[in-house]
Amino acid sequence: MSDADIHQQLQTALESFKEPESGRAISKTGQVGDWTVTDGVVGCRLSLTSMMQPIAQETADAFRDHLLASVSGIQAVNVHLDITYRPAPTIGQIGLKAKGVIAVAAGKGGVGKSTLAASIAIVLGRMGAKVGLMDADVYGPSIPHLLGLDGRPEIVDGKIQPIRSGEMPVMSMGFLVGKDQAVVWRGPMLHGSITQFLRDTAWGELDYLIIDMPPGTGDVALTLSQLLPLSGVVIVCTPQEVALLDAGKAISMFEKTKVPVLGVVENMSGFTDPESGKTFDIFGKGGARHKAEELGVPFLGEVPIQISLRSESDEGRLADVLLDPIIAKPFEDICRGLVRSLATQIANRPTLSAPLPVL
Repeated sequence: MSDADIHQQLQTALESFKEPESGRAISKTGQVGDWTVTDGVVGCRLSLTSMMQPIAQETADAFRDHLLASVSGIQAVNVHLDITYRPAPTIGQIGLKAKGVIAVAAGKGGVGKSTLAASIAIVLGRMGAKVGLMDADVYGPSIPHLLGLDGRPEIVDGKIQPIRSGEMPVMSMGFLVGKDQAVVWRGPMLHGSITQFLRDTAWGELDYLIIDMPPGTGDVALTLSQLLPLSGVVIVCTPQEVALLDAGKAISMFEKTKVPVLGVVENMSGFTDPESGKTFDIFGKGGARHKAEELGVPFLGEVPIQISLRSESDEGRLADVLLDPIIAKPFEDICRGLVRSLATQIANRPTLSAPLPVL
């Protein structure tokens, strides 16, 4: 087979491989180039966006396998992967520039939701995405404490300047009220504060805005679903049955508001004694996986009880403890599963006809 024939087959193969951020055929996105064909060995450059960087390597591997399966007469494909940034669109009616807005929610309190939300935001950022973190748990804002952040946001040119954890912008009611001050608000005031956090904060352009939701099924979820199209929600629960019942209620609520459930995380999933090496399933194990299978939603992973994660978070050093590869690994797996689930949601949407921004 001639090189020209191989080139033609390669171009045809691009039409049946979807680019993960847009869900469009990669033949239409301009993300593959620098083709070489030598003695049956194909080389090319694949550009993926920072939003999809957590699953970039597995996407490149899948792309290579797709070409090998689709094109006759080739023995190998060498894919050179590079990462680019695609500008974020303005979503909703509030001027927020973000490609994905992901809520982290729980059917009840005490399951480690805020720690999960902050950890997901931190790890996604370290994987290469541009991430912001919004604490929507107005009555019990704990994100500032977990990240060791304080200070009062300034107003510059009519915009609230978020407090930063490293390069990540963070906004929370905890920056605006005293640590021991209670927030006693009814629905309209709650709606106004969430709107202001989204509309008036200088978030910049983001790949992901992670929102730590208040526990339970209340006003904030409805407010958010009215303000902007949420890309999806991650449900956090612990293995015991009472938590699983409430997780099911939370999933049902988000499905009723047409918010895709990107997956379920089982937190506090076992404890391994560092001295004996023996694992104790203090709250049970596997319940969240079974609940996810029962409800037909993805299971994103398990996070074990880890003493250093708890102690360092209590001291405001969550970002520091996540530098430990052993501590970070469960969250890295969850982030990859989250992005993978989001890419699947995008791929199943109707194909957009408008051109994509230049990479």
